[in-house]
Amino acid sequence: MQYTKLQQSFIRIRSNKAFELFVISVIIFSALLVGAKTYPMSDTLSRVTLFLDWFISAFFLIEITIRFLAEERKSRFFHNFWNLFDTTIVAISLIPIENSDMALIARLVRVFRVLRMVSFIPELRILLVSLLKALPQLGYVMLLMFIIFYIYAAVGSTLFEDINPTLWGDISISLLTLFRVMTFEDWTDVMYETMEVYSLSWIYYLTFIFFTAFAFLNMVIGIVVNVMEEEHTKARQQERIDNNEPTIADLNNKLVQMQASLDNLVRSQSDKSKNQ
Repeated sequence: MQYTKLQQSFIRIRSNKAFELFVISVIIFSALLVGAKTYPMSDTLSRVTLFLDWFISAFFLIEITIRFLAEERKSRFFHNFWNLFDTTIVAISLIPIENSDMALIARLVRVFRVLRMVSFIPELRILLVSLLKALPQLGYVMLLMFIIFYIYAAVGSTLFEDINPTLWGDISISLLTLFRVMTFEDWTDVMYETMEVYSLSWIYYLTFIFFTAFAFLNMVIGIVVNVMEEEHTKARQQERIDNNEPTIADLNNKLVQMQASLDNLVRSQSDKSKNQ
């Protein structure tokens, strides 16, 4: 009984919005502290930042412990990727290797504590998960884009090598030049230089920009947005399930059952009328 009350207390703390905001504030402060360490500091200030760093690590350890104790099924706590990620980051940051050869790794791990912001903000989780789930579909778009890049790079290297070997000397350099054109980084200078020899070379650049900067990049955006919409729908359904609210599927099932009951009632009334 006492354990149940204690667990309920931990659940209330974990679900408290003020606690979540405080944790997010500490994560942001931790990121600012990492940035502050890149500037020259006096010995006193260095000791202060070291104390604050250990305070942040201890706070994160307490926060992870609260979340673990609030979990009803503790054996499944680490089945959640974000719980595993947070625990790993916190555990590594607690290793006392500041004055050893691994000090650089310790500082890098502390930089990654900023990523804990993703595990606390659902919208950021949806963005990251959507991006990862979109990668298989994006792979085919990127492959097709690379084919277009390769064809245009081969054509550009063949036609424009004598004009400017620095930009079109071989196919690898041509690929870098085309990336510059796609990102609109002084691409008109490249075009006007080739137009002095080939007056119609503007067709080469405009068609390339149309395929890459307009068509393919919009396809990438469309795929990511579509996956994000699916993830938002799943998140809303999961929220309804967690809050014991009826989902769309439940409402559809109830509607089908009501329709079937109504049909049975109509048939029953019709049979009674015929018997009379």
